[in-house]
Amino acid sequence: MQPHDFWQELHAPGSFDPMEKRADFHVAELPDGRQLRLPIRVLADGEHALASLIVNQASFTVLEALGAALAARIAALDVDVVAGLPTLGLTLAAAVARALGHARYVPLGTSRKFWYREELSVPLSSITTPNQEKRLYIDPRMLPLLEGKRVGLVDDVISSGASIVSGLSLLASCGIEPVVIGAAMLQSERWRDRVDMGGKQWSERIVGVFSTPILERSENGCWRRPN
Repeated sequence: MQPHDFWQELHAPGSFDPMEKRADFHVAELPDGRQLRLPIRVLADGEHALASLIVNQASFTVLEALGAALAARIAALDVDVVAGLPTLGLTLAAAVARALGHARYVPLGTSRKFWYREELSVPLSSITTPNQEKRLYIDPRMLPLLEGKRVGLVDDVISSGASIVSGLSLLASCGIEPVVIGAAMLQSERWRDRVDMGGKQWSERIVGVFSTPILERSENGCWRRPN
């Protein structure tokens, strides 16, 4: 597959064997069984890799399916408003809010407008942009949409957990505690310790459309799920 071909098509259930070793893509399954091919990104050690999802490069069909699937998973929690994490989480959060029947969502951001307040910000790091120093802000004019409401915090992928921790810290500084944290993809399990580090079991409130493991290189150079 060409790089621009990924994330453009959902395949019927059973189109691919998700356990098969492959050199170029990993198969993820949505709750209804439909399958999505994800490119494989090799980690620095050369012996492990991760499946990748860049949701703002996905077709509208795939984006809407992911948004609807995540909305279905959190619908029972009666979320009043969805807050989205930058950057790619904003794309998914908007789709989830629409699928829930909401008229809008609340975007968090990294671009400081002149009316923002520094105390309504926290440092932000991401596994995909590790060398960029950023801060996560909330527009103070958006606070009435969140205060006293059942908030769902949405990101595209939860991998290291760093972005989610920043989002939780920012919301906590505003007196807001989300009832659920959602993502399209939960990438391995390494995020659990970080999100629970503060003593609260946030991992129990995290839901994803699908999960992907850390892949291991096999003898023939293909990638396999861990044993």
